[in-house]
Amino acid sequence: MKMLVAGKWIDRDRKIEVLFPYDGSVVDTVPVTEEEDVERALESAVEGAQLMRNLSAYERSTILKRTADLIRQNEAKFTDTIVMEVGKTVKEARAEVVRTAELFELCSEEAKRIHGETIPFDSLKGSEHKTGYFVREPAGVVVAITPFNVPLALCAHKISPAIAAGNAVIVKPASKTPLSTLLLGETLLEAGLPPQALSVLTGPGGGVGMKLVRDRRVRVVSFTGSVGVGEEIAKNAGLKKILMELGSNSPVIVTKSADLQKAVKAVVSGGYSIAGQVCISVQRVYVQREVFSEFVELLLEAVKELKVGDPRLKTTDMGPVIDEQNAQRIAEWFDEAIQAGAKLATGGRRNYTLVEPTVLLEVPKKTKIMNEELFGPGVAVNSFETLQEAIDEANSTRYGLQASIFTSDLLEAFEAIKKLQFGGVLINEGTRYRADFMPYGGYKDSGIGREGVRFAIEELTEIKTVVFETRR
Repeated sequence: MKMLVAGKWIDRDRKIEVLFPYDGSVVDTVPVTEEEDVERALESAVEGAQLMRNLSAYERSTILKRTADLIRQNEAKFTDTIVMEVGKTVKEARAEVVRTAELFELCSEEAKRIHGETIPFDSLKGSEHKTGYFVREPAGVVVAITPFNVPLALCAHKISPAIAAGNAVIVKPASKTPLSTLLLGETLLEAGLPPQALSVLTGPGGGVGMKLVRDRRVRVVSFTGSVGVGEEIAKNAGLKKILMELGSNSPVIVTKSADLQKAVKAVVSGGYSIAGQVCISVQRVYVQREVFSEFVELLLEAVKELKVGDPRLKTTDMGPVIDEQNAQRIAEWFDEAIQAGAKLATGGRRNYTLVEPTVLLEVPKKTKIMNEELFGPGVAVNSFETLQEAIDEANSTRYGLQASIFTSDLLEAFEAIKKLQFGGVLINEGTRYRADFMPYGGYKDSGIGREGVRFAIEELTEIKTVVFETRR
């Protein structure tokens, strides 16, 4: 595929191969962005930002609604592309396409509700004869840097609010999974988005991405990815808005009063969907000692039923991880935990990029799986005595994106809500739950700012305050 630069499709001699994670075969190639492409995209985005600013809310809403409709019309093409570039199962890929269309529709609706509010200046002594209000205006040029794991929906989480707010967007998709983003760019142009307002630049993030991040014409950088890259962006961005979602090591607490069947279902869904390659995947599970054995028995029964294999088959529950390098790293983390004293209850092995769904029991605190982001199909299950002990363990990492607790005790639920240091706390629901309109983001090293339609729109706008002197 070609890349999209200022609304035009551009090719280059240097290419990046996009590989099918299941067998390593080449799906397609994309060009490596050159410096002149970056500059052209930025120049166009400045012009595009002015065009977008002048569009009415109705016009922006209409573009977003058309995009949603076109995604639905081309569901099969988007689904096949995601399966091949990410290695998701057909079920997972189709769900992402459906979700993306719904997200554009949500933003279409929210584009009509961007407003400010009046300010009671007369409440201040000496300002009795002043009145005023504030409004929200587009930020300008937005750079969106997206990850490999949910390439279409997470791109939409950045593009659609930016368009709703009246901004121009330059997207830098992950080099491993750029194809669905390019298809989305084509769809947006077909829906009527001004071509000057969109570019999709393919190539290495350290080159293309950082050039965009450093440029003073860019007002907002929205990034989803690793903490290390996030820190580099923060160092290079200068005076601009930075929105970051940097991952997690999500914990689930299961108390003795919990519905164990429901908790197990959430852990299996949250721990092994997309082969565990989701920032809010379940990674640590803390189970009260009285029900630990029963929970583990139920969990192992469910995990062993998962069908792992070719993601193109409709019967497959879990496909490969993104590449062999990550598969090897994941297996090494499992081995490290076992050598430190953890018990391997099931899984632990890999075949090329297929990593078995893995459950580790009573994993020591200092292991990588208990502290860092695994991004793979593995769950560590430890026992606890008191709720405070479980909360302390849940809070013990540098991450704080989402956490959950399963309990039938209302007081336990409120204690967890108060004490868990996470951007989202879910009661009797797994950590992988996300409604696209809710505020989504984390504490600590899990990020800065919030996504989620209205909340993202607020991050992608500027506030202008207006004051009238009303005394003659």
